Order: sequence, then C-alpha cells, then structure tokens
Amino acid sequence: MPSEKKISSASDCISFMQAGCELKKVRPSSRIYNRFFTLDPDLQALRWEPSKKDIDKAKLDISAVKEIRLGKNTETFRNNGLADQISEDCAFSIIHGENYDSLDLVANSADVANIWVSGLRYLVSRSKQSLDLIEGNQNTPRFAWLTSVFEEADVDGNGIMLEDTAVELIKRLNPALKESKIRLKFKEIQRSKEKLTTRVTKEEFCEAYTELCTRPEVYFLLVQISKNKEYLDANDLMLFLEAEQGVMHITEEMCLDIIRRYEFSEEGQLKGFLSIDGFTQYLLSPECDIFDPEHQKVVQDMTQPLSHYYINASHNTYLIEDQVRGPADINGYVRALKMGCRSIELDVCDGPDNEPIICSRNSMTSPLAFRCVIEVINKLAFISSEYPLILCLGNHCSIQQQKVMVQQMKKVFGNKLYTDTPLSSEAYLPSPEKLKMKIIIKGKKLPYGQDLMEGEVTDEDEEAEISRRMSEESLVEPKMTWLCKGLSDMVSICKSVKFTDFESSMKSQNYWEICSFSESEASRISNEYPEDFVNYNKKFLSRIYPSAMRIDSSNLNPQDFWNCGCQIVAMNYQTPGPMMDLHTGWFLQNGVCGYVLRPSVMREEVSYFSANTKGIVPGVSPQVLHVKIISGQNFPKPKGACAKGDVIDPYVCIEVHGIPADCAEQRTKTVQQNSDNPIFDESFEFQINLPELAMIRFVVLDDDYIGDEFIGQYTIPMECLQPGYRHVPLRSFVGDVMEHVTLFVHIALTNRSGGGKAQKRSLGVRIGKKTRDYTMLRNTGLKSIDDIFKVAVQPLGEATDMRDNMQNAIVSVKELCGLPPITSLKQCILTLSSRLVNSDNVPSVVLNMKDNFPYLEPLGTLTDVQKKVLAAYDMMIQESRVLIETADAIYDKIVQCQKTGMEFHEELHNLGTREGLKGRKLSKAIESFAWNITVLKGQGDLLKNARNEALENMKQIQLACSSCGLSRAGSGSADAKSKRSLEAIEEKETGDENGRP
Repeated sequence: MPSEKKISSASDCISFMQAGCELKKVRPSSRIYNRFFTLDPDLQALRWEPSKKDIDKAKLDISAVKEIRLGKNTETFRNNGLADQISEDCAFSIIHGENYDSLDLVANSADVANIWVSGLRYLVSRSKQSLDLIEGNQNTPRFAWLTSVFEEADVDGNGIMLEDTAVELIKRLNPALKESKIRLKFKEIQRSKEKLTTRVTKEEFCEAYTELCTRPEVYFLLVQISKNKEYLDANDLMLFLEAEQGVMHITEEMCLDIIRRYEFSEEGQLKGFLSIDGFTQYLLSPECDIFDPEHQKVVQDMTQPLSHYYINASHNTYLIEDQVRGPADINGYVRALKMGCRSIELDVCDGPDNEPIICSRNSMTSPLAFRCVIEVINKLAFISSEYPLILCLGNHCSIQQQKVMVQQMKKVFGNKLYTDTPLSSEAYLPSPEKLKMKIIIKGKKLPYGQDLMEGEVTDEDEEAEISRRMSEESLVEPKMTWLCKGLSDMVSICKSVKFTDFESSMKSQNYWEICSFSESEASRISNEYPEDFVNYNKKFLSRIYPSAMRIDSSNLNPQDFWNCGCQIVAMNYQTPGPMMDLHTGWFLQNGVCGYVLRPSVMREEVSYFSANTKGIVPGVSPQVLHVKIISGQNFPKPKGACAKGDVIDPYVCIEVHGIPADCAEQRTKTVQQNSDNPIFDESFEFQINLPELAMIRFVVLDDDYIGDEFIGQYTIPMECLQPGYRHVPLRSFVGDVMEHVTLFVHIALTNRSGGGKAQKRSLGVRIGKKTRDYTMLRNTGLKSIDDIFKVAVQPLGEATDMRDNMQNAIVSVKELCGLPPITSLKQCILTLSSRLVNSDNVPSVVLNMKDNFPYLEPLGTLTDVQKKVLAAYDMMIQESRVLIETADAIYDKIVQCQKTGMEFHEELHNLGTREGLKGRKLSKAIESFAWNITVLKGQGDLLKNARNEALENMKQIQLACSSCGLSRAGSGSADAKSKRSLEAIEEKETGDENGRP
C-alpha cells in the first residue's frame, strides 16, 4: 500500500490526501502533466503545483464537485490519443461546475486512485455536514463491536489480556489469518508505543484487528456502494445485488436476512446494517462464489440423442500411475466414478483358475480380478450421476474366459445392462434420459444375420493401432480376434467399427456404431475436415484416445476435439495438470452428471459450423468478457519450491479456452513479496465468439520461484460465471480445494456493441453503420435456392441495424453519465436522475408513460448539459420502441425464408446434380446452404432475444425511475398508471413468448 498503515477508514484516505502525492493531469489536447496534488487542512479545496495560475486559482473547491468517476469515463479520456497507454484502474475524473467540466487524473497505482476516489466521494457527500473525521475510528459500530468482544473475553475485567488470549481471539474471528502474522502485529504495536509488557489493551486489540482484517479493496467497494457511509443498509445492499451482482427479484426482507446472517455486531443485526467485517464475510460466502449455483444441478435438456452430448471419459481407468510402471489399481475406478465419469475402460485378459483379470497391457503386475472390478463398478456406477455408464471393453480373453465374463456381468449388473436391439427405423441414439441407470457395453459384435456361437472379428483396440503405425510400410493385415456370441450379444448401441472416411460413414455407418480415433488421427481430421467432423458427430459417437507416445500418461487437450463435436475424449485421470483442469472444469456445468449438451449449431441437422472459424460464428452474438483481477487471499508457497522462504511474488494469468478464434491469455503485474492479500487491480477484456464452448482458467503463479511456480488454479465454463464481485476458490495442482485461498474478481459480460474489443474506446464501443458486421448469406450456385435466400437480405440487415442502434443508444446514455459499458441500466438511471435535478435538488423531469414506454418530460427550464442527457435518454427509448414494435414482422420474414429454404433440403443433392454440380462444387453448394440456414435461424433468434431484452429494459427503467422519485409526486393515479404500464409490458412479453416458437 502507498502508506505504511493500511487504509481501513475514511480518515485514513483523508490523511493520505492531505499529505499529498503526484498525479498525472490529462488535458483534452492529449498532453499529460505531472502535478503534486494535496487536500487543504480544512478539507475545503484540492490544490496542485506547479501551475502557471496564481496559487489561489490552482485549486478546486470541494463544494463545486458534482461527482467522482473511477476509470476512463470522460470525453477527455475517450478522445485522448494516449488513452491506450493509461490503465483503466489508475484513471479517475473529478466532475465539477454547472457545465460538468472534468479534471482528469491518473495515479501511479490503482491503490492510490482508489484512495483519492473514496476520500473525495466521502468529502462531497459530507460537504454540508461537519467533518469530524481525523479523530479516528473510536465512535464507529465496528469499534463498539470489537470492544464488546474484548470485554467478553476479559474475564477479570481489568481491560487487558494475555497476548496468547488476544491472538486466539483474533484467530477465532478470522480463521484465515496466520498466528505468526497476528503475533508480529502485536509486537509492532507494542514497539511503536515502547512497551515492555506483552499484555494487550482493548485499544491495541482493536487496532491490531482493524489493521489485520480490513481488506482495503473491500473497504473501497463498501464506501462506493454505501454512498460514502462506512456500512451498508438494506437499500444499499438491495441496489448492490440488483445492479452489480445481477440478482433478480431481490426484496428488502431478503437483504435484512443476509445482514442478520453475516453481520458480526449485534447492533448491526438489530438495526439492519452490514459493516466492513460482515460485508467481507458475505463476499467470501458461497452466495458470492463465481460459480452459478444453478449449474450445481442438471440444467440441460437430457432428452436429446446420446450423440449430442459431451461425455466425461477416462482412459486406462485402472491405472493410478503412468502406463509403463503403473500397476492396475481398483482405486482408479473409484476415483473416476466419484468424479462423474461416464465412460470407463476395462482391459480384460485371461487369468489363472479360469478367472478373467484386468491389468495394464504393458505390465502384467498387480492384476485385478474382473469380478472384483465389476462389483465395485456396480456399487458406484450411479453414485454421482443417474445417467448411462459406458464400459469400453478391451477384450483379450480366450473364448472360455469370455463366457465367464458374460456370466459374471449378467450376475453382477443384472437388469442394469442395456442390451436392447437397436431399431433400424430410428435415425439417432436414445437419449441419456431414456438410458438412465443403464450400463452400456462398448465392444465388437459378430456379423448380423449369422447364427454363430463364436467367430473372428477385427481387433480395433489401441495396440492394433500401434502395430499398424509401426508396420505402416508393410501394410499388415488387420489383427483378428475370436469373440463368443454371449459377449457379442451384450453389445447393443456402442458397436465398435473401424473408421475409413466421412463419405463411407455417412452412406453406410449405422447410428449405433462407434469409431475410435487415435489422438494423431483425430488431430489430422479436425485440421483437414473440421466441418465434416462436426456433421459426422451430429449422428455418430466418436471416441478419442491419447497417443501411444504418451508413455508418461500425459493428457491431450480435450478442447481441440470438443471443438469438432467429439463426444468421448478419454483422459488419463491419474495425471493432473492444465488439460485435466479443463476436463474437470468443463463437466461442472450440468450438475457434474457426466453429460454436457453441445451448442445447437453443432447439433441441428442442417447447420454450418467449423471449429477453425477465424471470427464470428453465424447466428451467434459475440460477447465481451470483462475481468478485473482485484486481489488474492492467503496464497501458499508453491508445493515443489525448494530452498526458499515463505515469501512469494504472485501474479495471475487469465486463460480463455474455446474455438481457436477465442483462445487468449493475459497476465497481471507481479506483486512483490505479498502472499496474504496482494492487490492487483487490473482489468482485461476478451472477445468470445462462441460463449457456449468457452472456458476461463485463472492461474496464480510465483514470479520468483525455485523449482515450482504453481500456486493455484480454477477453471470454469463461461456459461457458469456469475457477474459482479466474486471470490474464486483456488484449487491445488491435483485439483483439491484449498481452504481460505481465493482470488477476488469482478466479472461482467456485454455484447460487442456494448463493450467493444477495440483498444480505443471512442472507436470500439459503438458499432457505426459503416463498420457493422453484417453476417452475409452465401451463394449456393443453385438459382432457385439463391432467389429464396435473396429475399432475406433486407430483413437480415434491418434486424442487425435495429439491434445495434438500440445498443449504441444505451451506450451513449452510459457515456454521458460517465459510466463504463458494463454498468447495469438500473445503475445508469440512478446516475442519470442525479443529473436531472434543479438548484434546489428537486427533479427537473418527470416520468410519463406514453403508450407503455417510460419517457421523461422536463419540468421547467433545463441546462444545456441536462438537455443533452435527456436527448440521449429519449433516443434510447425511441430505438428500443422501434425494435419492440417492428421486430415481430422482420422475424416472421426471416423465419419464412428459412422454412422455404428447408423445403429444398431433401432434394438438394439431386438439384445440384441436375444443375451440373459435382465433387467439390456440389459439396460447396451443400455447405453454403447449411451456412445460410444457420445464419437465418441464428439471426432470427438474436432478434427475438433482443426484443425480449428491450422489453425487460423498459420494465427496469420504469422501476428505476419510480424508485428515484421521478414519478409524479403525490399522485395516486400516476402510480396506478405506472403499475398498469408495467403490467402491460409484462403481458406483452408473456403473450409473445406463448405465441412464438
């Protein structure tokens, strides 16, 4: 921190400001000057030097300050040519005077910027009250609570206690603190007072607790959202939860309940306020975890065909070490099944005494009895998930022992075994819902229609693949193996077959047949034929297994194959690391049930998707992920670090994993020698083109390491992120949750026109008409079909314009209010209402519901600044109204065109042949047709979603205007009219949802 003492109160901020520091002053001319800023001793003015002005003029009266903005949120910053070089978190602006002029400043760190912003906001809010701040914190509710805690523990009533007792007391209040750190703090306090005794007074106890347990970043946040008080009341908390945390339908009673559960002081619980300690505890609670609790249960549609899901899969499940030295171990199955794995491997060989065994094919040591393994599987098969479990059977047994396997499986699994004959009248596999509590055997089958008791089948296992690779030049015949009828009959909807090429598969492969691909083969196919791989996986299951060259049992990157729709990507569970982190994180999103539904663009029969797309995915709205890494808590020393003390220099990497166009990595600065509460305060933006396939991985590393740099990580699907201020529970290298080890972050998601990926905010926030990305339809080369798609060009353009015009209008209002794009509309209206007041602080506008839309009408004369703000607000309502009132007609045109196009789907191949298209040209025509159908469906959905968003915005704006006092005062009829308008909006929304697909 910039001062030796940590900032824990408003008086700390003001003391720092009075001492002064250097800030950069930014001018509209793009010039930047270094100036030394101080706060006057009487707290009435801000001064800076050197200055060409008189000393009395190089100042700004606190009474003239309208507001203080954190970040680059003024015209000066937006238009400054050097703005890209200025950190968002170090910039702040003081808005002053009747014309809302700005004094734009840059601190040398985010900490310093926060101190100035918090201190100035406190002064402005208290400008009409006495400012008796410098006396300290002895009259605060916090001090009263700490005093009561001390006195309760001071059984003798002497006002002092043993240091051991005081240390134990603080440790009980904050279990995350290290005992050594508490003792060190008491020694510092006693040394500063030149005390010889180690007994602790009440004042020393309160001082030690305050300095140890006040997180400055949480204090700054509390001051910001409490409107510059040092506690939150129920209304403050309600606004925080709605506007910042994205919590819907919050009530005052719910907020009071949170206060009662998390506030430490009895006074706070009774009076309904949350102090810094209660607020910190709330932010650290599961309620403020980054992971959306909705996804802790099954939330996805489980009635789709099995091939439409990613399936949690294990490779060489019986191993707990690498595949060369590792013995077979029953705990491999226990671990995998408890982690929600739904596809496990059993390599079965002949064992002694006619008992089949499971063992590593590279090592016959420590074999496991097949019967014991299947008994454990039967016991744990559905402990973590009720959805189907696939057993990938590697059969290396003689006919005699195969029959033993069959008897044992029938006896142990009983009616859990799924052996129904697949129906040729069906086109797709059954759903996970239909296959609940079923065990599916994957393996070879004897040829259909031949009544054989046993027969030869090709061996498609991984060893066969290795031998083929080693003997490629000699073109060896496929290895054959014997199979008995009983084992063949156990295989139903997962019959193993060899893959040749996509053309053959699409013509002759049955939906119940599954192909296994080696990592190298799947990589080649995904690079050369990404679209074909996606289309293939819509109907058929693909299993990918790691390369035979991974003798250390390292893991492949599952994302590479998920991007192509491959369902069963087998992982070496015994090998922790980044790839296993991705795998574990991915399957968190659907109640850890082992099945995750693929994005619709990868499931629909007629749709186009390529994992290698360089930018926008047709029909998917790109999003911008805004991540602010604020601080870390209680980082341990890297486990493998040797010959090093406990001091670490942490930094944070944010990785985005998804389709190649979305993959990115950024890192924070390094914080020197701080593991307890390093402050990073850095913001990052990532454009995500396909959010449904994106994952975020937070990794904390030590910059000054010896031997090992890894501190902790957390991987989460983007679909599971909760917005707002969140704590990230870091996991160890092997995936265990580390107690009290967290990252404190802020998360926000905007669509691209509401955030912008471009570095220059003035160019990137809005999408102007000339620079808009219109998703273009492709020419198929078939005139009759192209004529149908041409009809959609105009409505598609209109849909894009309407969506972007509404978003741009919203961004304009936010900019005029000095708010970043990630701000909620409710927060925006609250800020806007504070601008639209007259000199007596009375609203200068009133809410008028015209045709159920929340317009604002002026009351009397407005200033130029107010007129500008009101004009931007009117434009936002008008653009929203245009979208709401015209979206249905445009949507119908787009959908009609899609339906007409789909009528040609079945005849597309024949139509192309008649037009003389063949080979690559015919394939291109079919691909373009699928692209156009995807665009039409996607753009229709985006328009429908935009309309629903606009309706919701109108409701939120009306509610916010009413809560800000902008409804007509004292008019019961106005309130009734406002209520009727809300009901009308809700009815309109409900009617649309019920009447549209």
